Amino acid sequence: MKRRIPLIACTALLLAPTLHGQGYQPSQIGRKARGLYEQALGLAAEGDFRGSLSTTEKAIALESGFVEAWLTKAGLMGELRNFTAAVQSYERAFALDSLFCREYRLPYAINLGGAGRFAEALRALDGFLAFPDIEEGARKAAQYRRRCFQLGDSLAQHMASSGYVFDAKNLGDSVNTTFPEYYPSLTVDGRTLIFTRRLRGVDEDFLVAHQADSLWSQAQSLSGNINTNLNEGAQNISQDGEWLVFTGCNFPEGMGSCDLYMSYRTRQGSWSRPQNLGELVNTEAWESAPSLSPDKRFLFFASNRAGGMGGNDIWVSQRTANGTWGEPTNLGAPVNTPGNESCPFLHADGRTLYFTSDTHPGYGGDDLFVTHRGWNGTWDTVHNLGYPINTIGNEGSLIVAADGRTGYFASERTDSRGSLDLYSFQMRPGIAPKATTWVQGRVYDAKTRQGLPSSVELTDLAEGGLLHQVQTDEEGNYLITLPSNAAYGFHVRRKGYLFHSGSFPLLTSPATPFLLDIPLRPIEKDAVIELKNIYFPTGSSLLASSSTTELDLLVQLLTENPTLQVRIEGHTDDVGTTADNLALSQRRALAVVDYLASRQVRRERLSAQGYGASRPVALNQTVEGRARNRRTELRILGF
Repeated sequence: MKRRIPLIACTALLLAPTLHGQGYQPSQIGRKARGLYEQALGLAAEGDFRGSLSTTEKAIALESGFVEAWLTKAGLMGELRNFTAAVQSYERAFALDSLFCREYRLPYAINLGGAGRFAEALRALDGFLAFPDIEEGARKAAQYRRRCFQLGDSLAQHMASSGYVFDAKNLGDSVNTTFPEYYPSLTVDGRTLIFTRRLRGVDEDFLVAHQADSLWSQAQSLSGNINTNLNEGAQNISQDGEWLVFTGCNFPEGMGSCDLYMSYRTRQGSWSRPQNLGELVNTEAWESAPSLSPDKRFLFFASNRAGGMGGNDIWVSQRTANGTWGEPTNLGAPVNTPGNESCPFLHADGRTLYFTSDTHPGYGGDDLFVTHRGWNGTWDTVHNLGYPINTIGNEGSLIVAADGRTGYFASERTDSRGSLDLYSFQMRPGIAPKATTWVQGRVYDAKTRQGLPSSVELTDLAEGGLLHQVQTDEEGNYLITLPSNAAYGFHVRRKGYLFHSGSFPLLTSPATPFLLDIPLRPIEKDAVIELKNIYFPTGSSLLASSSTTELDLLVQLLTENPTLQVRIEGHTDDVGTTADNLALSQRRALAVVDYLASRQVRRERLSAQGYGASRPVALNQTVEGRARNRRTELRILGF
C-alpha cells in the first residue's frame, strides 16, 4: 500500500514548481539533476524518505542552486525528525531566492518549533502572517501553531532555568532491531522489560529483556501460549510481574475490533493462554492501551465506546471480590475532552497518570500529559510534559520506572536501528512521580507456617486514605508498592485470624526494598497483637487522627467476631515517675475502649489495663528502644 506523503514533506515537494521568483529560474536546472529530483519525488510518494533524501542530495550535488531540491530536502529532514538539518536546508533555499520560497516560511517555522527554538519559530510565524495574500487554510495553520509554540516557549524558559537536559538513550542492539519496537512495560524492580515488536509489517508479538548491571539481555519472545499469528500489542505487565494485560485485535472470540485480554505467569515461568476480560470491559467498539494499578485493583484503558465525551476516552474498571472486572467508568474531565485521549499509564506510586491527547494544549498532534489523583478520587489539573518529550509530531506511550527518575518511550530518531526504537531518559522535576520502593514477602499461619491467602492494605497515615489493597496469591505471597515522602500504615487481614499491623515512615526514598514475612495468629484465647498504628501526643491520652484506620480495623475484627472478648493493654517507656506512667497507660487503653464503644462495640466485651513501664520489650537506654516500649496491645480473653 502506498503511504500518504506527510504534510511537511508534501508542502516542500508539491508547491515548489508552482512558484516563480525573479532570481531563481527552475528552467536552468540541468536534465540529470531534474531527473534525480523526479526520482526522489517518486520515492517519497512510496514512503521511502531515506531513499528520497539520498537521491535529493545527489541532485543538489549536481546543482547547488537547485532551490526545489533544497526545499524537498528540508521537508524530508523534517519527516525524519532531524529538525535542525531541516531548518538549515530551508535557510539555504531562502538564501538562494527568498521570494520563491515565501510560502515555506510556515513549514520553516514548524521545524524551528520541532528543534525547540520556539522564540525563533514565533518570529517566523509572525513574518508569515504578515503576508496579506496567504491562503486562508495556511493562515489558520499558522495561527494554530503560534498558540502551540507560545506554550512551548513558556515551558522551554522554565526548563532552561531549572538546568534540565533531555538526553534520550537508545536501549541498544539487544532490544532494538530494524523492526519497530514500541509500547514498553516494566516490573517494579526495573529489571524486566516487556515490549511489542511488529514483524513483517503485520504481526505484533511480545518480547522480554532483563536488566543486570545496567545492561539489557538479548530480547526473547515470551514463552507459553501468548504470542500467536494474530496481533497482540499495547501490553502492560503488573508491578509484581505476574499478570500481563494486553490488546488483541480481530481475535476469533473477540467482541469488537480490539479487545482486552489477560495472561498469567505460570509456575514454570511461561505465560498462560489469554482470557478475554468479558463483556463489561469489552464491547463492539475499540478497547486498547491497558494499564493496571500497582495493586491490580483498577484497570485503565482507552476506548471509543458509547457514553464517552467525544472520540477516544480513558476509562477505568475495578476488579470485584470474585476476580471479575466491573462496569467501566469514564474518567471524565479534566482528563478526557471532546477529542482523543489514549495510552494511559498509572505509575507505581498509584496516583500519577500519564496519557496522550490531541486536544489538551500542546505542540500539535498527540502530546503527552500528566495528572495526579487525590484521595477523594478526583484528578487534578492536566499538565503538558513539555519539549523535548513532546514535539511537533505525534507522541506515543510513555512509562516511568518505579524510581520516578527514568522514563521509557518509543521514537524514531537519528540513531534508531530501523524504525521505532525504545529509549530511556531522565525525567525532569515537575513532571516526575514520587520515587517508589516496595515491600514483599509471604503471609503464613504462625502455628502451621502454611501460606495464607490474605488482604494486604496500605494507607496514608496523614491523609487517612487507602492507597493500595493487594490480595496475596494462594501461597500467601504479596508485593505492594511504597511511594516515598509519606508515612504509611500497613495491615494484613484474613478471616479467623488477628490482623497484623505495621508502619513505614518513608520520609526519604530507601535504597533497597523491604522484605517482610508476616505470621498471622489464629483468633484464640491469650493471643496478643501489637496495634502499631495507634498514636498519642507525648504525655497525652488523646488519640491522634492517624490512628483512625487501625481503630476501624479493630472495630471490623470485633464486628466479624461478635462473641469475642478483649482487653486493651497500654504500655509506656520509663521516662517519668512510675505512678505517672501507670496512670497514662491506663488512660490511653481506656481511650481505645471508648473509641470502640462509640462504634457500637458493646462495653461488656471490652476492658482496659495500663501497665506503665513494667513490661518493656526493649531497652529504655535508646530512642528506638523507648519508642518500641510505648505501645498499645490487644489481648484475647475469651469467646
